[in-house]
Amino acid sequence: MKKLIALGLLAASFAVQAQTAQPALDLATAKAIAEGCEKYAASKGWRMITAVHDTAGNPKYFSRMDGSILISVQVAQLKADTSASLPVSTRQFRELAKGIPGAEVLPRTTSIIGGLPIMTSKGVHIGGVGVSGGSEEEDEECAKKGLEAAKNLL
Repeated sequence: MKKLIALGLLAASFAVQAQTAQPALDLATAKAIAEGCEKYAASKGWRMITAVHDTAGNPKYFSRMDGSILISVQVAQLKADTSASLPVSTRQFRELAKGIPGAEVLPRTTSIIGGLPIMTSKGVHIGGVGVSGGSEEEDEECAKKGLEAAKNLL
């Protein structure tokens, strides 16, 4: 009888997990985002670094174009972390941080513009993309183009 009860509880737990399972950022989508950004950057003559992270802040894909500046590696990663941790852009985080003392020094976040959340077509937050190497506006524009390039996968 105890085994039957344990089996029933196990089955119930799998059923609950299946119902609450969230979509995850897969490698193909992360790569498509980075490649979309790179293609756009190349057309503009920009040398960008693109970091794509899942919602746990783990790197899923990273790309550094030839000739990009090295400090942008860490900046792109921080932008990706910020928008992977919160479903907001780093531009929005900058505005939010103004009203919250200490928010600008939270670990693994930045208010430098160029990070965007990755959202599925159903509005589920699955990660963040961070781009660095140009001006803040160029970085953000490039991140948007990356997301547009992967739209059919989201």
